[in-house]
Amino acid sequence: MLPGRERSVLRRHPWIFSGAVAHIRGDPADGDIVDVQDAGGQWLARGYLNRRSQITVRLLSWDPGEEVNADFWRRRLQRAIRGRTDLLHSPDTTAFRLVHAESDGLPGLVVDCYGDFLVLQSLTLGIERWKDILVSRLADLLSPRGIYERSDADVREKEGLPMIAGPLWGESPPPLVEVRENSLRFWVDVRTGQKTGFYLDQRENRARLAPFSPGAEALDAFCYTGAFGVYAAQHGAARVTFVDSSGPALELVRENLLLNHLSPDDHEFIEGDVARILRAFRAAGRRFDLIILDPPKFAPSAQDVPRAARAYKDINLQAFHLLRPGGILFSTSCSGAVSADLFQKILFGAALDVGRDVQILGHLHQGSDHPVSLNFPEGTYLKGFICRAL
Repeated sequence: MLPGRERSVLRRHPWIFSGAVAHIRGDPADGDIVDVQDAGGQWLARGYLNRRSQITVRLLSWDPGEEVNADFWRRRLQRAIRGRTDLLHSPDTTAFRLVHAESDGLPGLVVDCYGDFLVLQSLTLGIERWKDILVSRLADLLSPRGIYERSDADVREKEGLPMIAGPLWGESPPPLVEVRENSLRFWVDVRTGQKTGFYLDQRENRARLAPFSPGAEALDAFCYTGAFGVYAAQHGAARVTFVDSSGPALELVRENLLLNHLSPDDHEFIEGDVARILRAFRAAGRRFDLIILDPPKFAPSAQDVPRAARAYKDINLQAFHLLRPGGILFSTSCSGAVSADLFQKILFGAALDVGRDVQILGHLHQGSDHPVSLNFPEGTYLKGFICRAL
């Protein structure tokens, strides 16, 4: 490494960027395990290499005696699984994240559990090289019905990898897999649904709707397959308006309501551009007691933050207009490049423009199955607020 650039490695941050690399000795292939040394030749850490990525080395171990082999991957998987023991044995929740990449010491690997099936994402070249071993170890440790691959995220292009999806081991999952979350039931499309099929990171936030739902007229915007709105309806919301740009997603909302013995006829479904629909609601004088804003990632990278901030402000401004006095807003952002502090300032600006006093009743975060390692603060990406508009 270049002189002075070893500090992040000493702090156990798992990324080494290309600008910190002085030279690469020998002729290791991209994807190979390499040792990292400081400018004086002192051993620092061990990880896997990819010259095609801005993150040239992703670190796996700071123990010089720890070899990266099949046993290494098994131990890391076992550690991640032990951290989810409560969920693995819960009859009330059968869908959750099993491996959360860097925060579980497995950079580039995501594994989600959906009932008897595992869904794996291989996001880096280093993980791709070990994928067969990882699949074998997961099968041995958990004995699922099948392991399905959803390595179709855009980030693979930065690693020089194609986007792929398909069965890896055992049975292929059916078109829809039924799962439970906090005793509620949902159909999940793990083959083609967004992310790996379900927004698992919002599980604990959805449960917080309970005290605000009884008798409420609710709006679930960017609803996807309607998990937030189903929670609200289950907890007594009088009527939920589900809004999403995807017609098939809204059809699955109906199925998820029926799965929980809730009548779709009691609720409203609107397909279209959410921002435009929010403005149309405002023009029509619509009002709600409870609004959930769970938009997709508006800022994929730091350079997108100014544009994303404007988009977040717009939808939250409309939401503050639409809330009745005392109404509740659940507003979240999954853009890692947008900090919680900036997001709070965006909400402040929206409330100020509307001319409403707004209180923060609570903070929203990614679930405990999406942990954040203290040496990898970038693992914090989901943030949000429970607000009351006075």
